[in-house]
Amino acid sequence: MGAVLVTGGAGFIGSHVVERLLAAGRRVVVVDNFDDFYDPAIKRRNVRRAAAHPACTIVEADIRDEATMHDLAARHDVDAIIHLAARAGVRPSIEEPLLYQSVNGLGTTVMLEVARRRGVKNFLFGSSSSVYGESGEVPFREDMRVDRPVSPYAATKKANEELCFTYHHLYGLPVTCLRFFTVYGPRQRPEMAIHKFARAIKEGRPVTLYGDGSSQRDYTYIDDIVDGVVAALDRPQPYEIVNLGGSRTTSLAELVAMLERQLGRPALVERLPAQPGDVTITYADVSRAHRLFGYTPRVPIEEGLGRFARWLEDPS
Repeated sequence: MGAVLVTGGAGFIGSHVVERLLAAGRRVVVVDNFDDFYDPAIKRRNVRRAAAHPACTIVEADIRDEATMHDLAARHDVDAIIHLAARAGVRPSIEEPLLYQSVNGLGTTVMLEVARRRGVKNFLFGSSSSVYGESGEVPFREDMRVDRPVSPYAATKKANEELCFTYHHLYGLPVTCLRFFTVYGPRQRPEMAIHKFARAIKEGRPVTLYGDGSSQRDYTYIDDIVDGVVAALDRPQPYEIVNLGGSRTTSLAELVAMLERQLGRPALVERLPAQPGDVTITYADVSRAHRLFGYTPRVPIEEGLGRFARWLEDPS
């Protein structure tokens, strides 16, 4: 059995996926450029345990570097790719659309070319619930119209889903695009809402809420996401788009109240107007994931926030 190449493998989701694969006996090649979107030391800490595993190779490189990516895939006998590397975040993409198009667009094209030339058995693409935009219908189903993204980040994810289909159509590449819904848990990126809010509450700093607190998100615990990714890796599809979410919504106001209870401290709330690019609701229909992969989210938000709060006390 060949190695699994995981791009973005030092990130929040990627590092958890890598550890699960290593525990299952797979050889793993991690590619990450350890950029400064947030402190690179956090990502190096994320892969500290994986780096000590004899079946893991960690390479610091940019996914846009075509020669390096092809060389890695050949040298390590890669037969599956989990492509999670991307420039992340809705609001930053509005400020730097060219960078997002370069990393997310060109980077994904390079990885698809690697997959094509290697003839990999499975290519998983980490997409996002942001592709649904301001859909008027919930829960979100994979067959809904998603051609009106409201941020450059969402547009790159939607465009890459289309590019993945092109590679399947032309070359028979087995591809599954996994639409992640607001993933949280240990190692969550520091600028994401749950992590940012929790640290502010813990330290007695103001929690900035954009809008009136009524916006809703389908928060998905990291273990549930990893279950879905690994199940999709083990069950290649010709071409599929699949939601991975918690299949339950929580309002922003409810989220802050839950964090207050978990942390045992009140939040000092500062309200600001809603931000461009934000949507009012995300809500996953996961019936396709259940049918294809046996996926069922198991960690409710209350339990997941408790686990996150304990990790925040001791992130080692």
